[in-house]
Amino acid sequence: METASNIPAIKFAKSNGSRFVEELKTFLRIPSISTSPEHAVDVRSAAEFVATELRRIGMQNVRLIETTTAAHPGGHPLVYADHLCAAPAAGGKSAPTVLLYGHYDVQPPDPLDEWKSPPFEPTERDGNLYARGAVDDKGQMWMHVKALESLLASNEGKLPVNVRVIIEGEEEVGGEGIAAFVRQHPDQLAADVALVSDTEMFAPDLPTLCVGLRGMIYTEIEARGARTDLHSGMYGGAAPNPFMALVEIIAKLKDDTGKILIPGFYEKVATPSAEELKAWKSLPFNEEEYREAEVGSTQLTGEPGFSVLERTWSRPTLEVHGMPGGFIGAGAKTVIPARAIAKISMRLVPDQTPAETFALYKSFVESICPAGITLEVRLIHAGDPIVVSTDNPYVHAATSAMHDVFGKDTVYVRGGGSIPIVGDFIRELKIPTLLMGFGLPDDNLHAPNEKFHLANFHRGIESIIRFLSNITAS
Repeated sequence: METASNIPAIKFAKSNGSRFVEELKTFLRIPSISTSPEHAVDVRSAAEFVATELRRIGMQNVRLIETTTAAHPGGHPLVYADHLCAAPAAGGKSAPTVLLYGHYDVQPPDPLDEWKSPPFEPTERDGNLYARGAVDDKGQMWMHVKALESLLASNEGKLPVNVRVIIEGEEEVGGEGIAAFVRQHPDQLAADVALVSDTEMFAPDLPTLCVGLRGMIYTEIEARGARTDLHSGMYGGAAPNPFMALVEIIAKLKDDTGKILIPGFYEKVATPSAEELKAWKSLPFNEEEYREAEVGSTQLTGEPGFSVLERTWSRPTLEVHGMPGGFIGAGAKTVIPARAIAKISMRLVPDQTPAETFALYKSFVESICPAGITLEVRLIHAGDPIVVSTDNPYVHAATSAMHDVFGKDTVYVRGGGSIPIVGDFIRELKIPTLLMGFGLPDDNLHAPNEKFHLANFHRGIESIIRFLSNITAS
């Protein structure tokens, strides 16, 4: 839908597209790895970079908000800005307020030897921009900033709606800081709808709204045996081995079909509606192409009786991510370690809750603890599963905007990943959240050679411009 406010803004965005990309490259060069204490200065530099740009384009009340929680006493700052002076909507009603969310922190780039170009030196190849954070989420968050700039620059510093911006630096480590801020200061983020661009399109050139996300609990199991590391020749056969204990425990968490064996785990798993399952079956999905191009394994695994999309969108999972401890250097060292850790996460679906699921998991793990071993089962971070209703005017405004850009009807999908803050927006702010992302399935999120298709970067900016304009026109 063309409106007086979005036509000049779209022209501005198109004429400044090359500059927008160069600015994004500068942003991507900052190694804002929130999981690494040695990069704390870089994380703050990224926050200041975003704040400086928000001030430059004309946003108001721009500031860094310091965060601190018990888990992260030296938390990374939030970036806040707003622009709350939009003209009243039709009928004299107050203009709606949109909360724009993104994150400026990124995952570690390891393994470095698998990158074709340095992870923090953005490189263009084949119409894509390669760098850590290119699509998750610096590039997609930058679309929001550039859409705002385009609207402000082309409309005498005005926006068609009221806007608040909140950008965090801890999404990749659980988002405890922003979650605490939302709980403690909901009035400072009051809005009618939240817009998040941290998801992907189902297929190239197919506009997509993600209407569901799995929740998550990320845990550590620490197993302890002897008081100190022991020589395996002198003590092997008598001393308990924490690694072997963890192997035994992990082997009892799932069966060979992928079914999770924790008692009570599936009691509160909601089934998608027949209408939603029918819609998923109509999507352009080729299981063999998915296996070869995206997964790269000899075959797919998982619960029998469920399609790949069901297994990745609407079924809970349990995965092991790492087992640090013991000797991992070159050569041989015959040691029985005194302690070992397993990092294990579970993806949750409606109507599971992180607290109840963790309690079931912890109880079961402790009940199968091998002899001679003491265990500590820790919850590192958690997020709720969510499903968003598509029957609201903001969804209609978004689908109209993307149709104008892509020339195709929008499809509704769920995502297998988790964005914890979405649950906080729904629970604490009582507002719907739109997950309007422009990544692609092969963008290598959290993996080497992460990329963002540049055509989608530009189409994302235009879609957001149209969305913000469509709200007042709806």
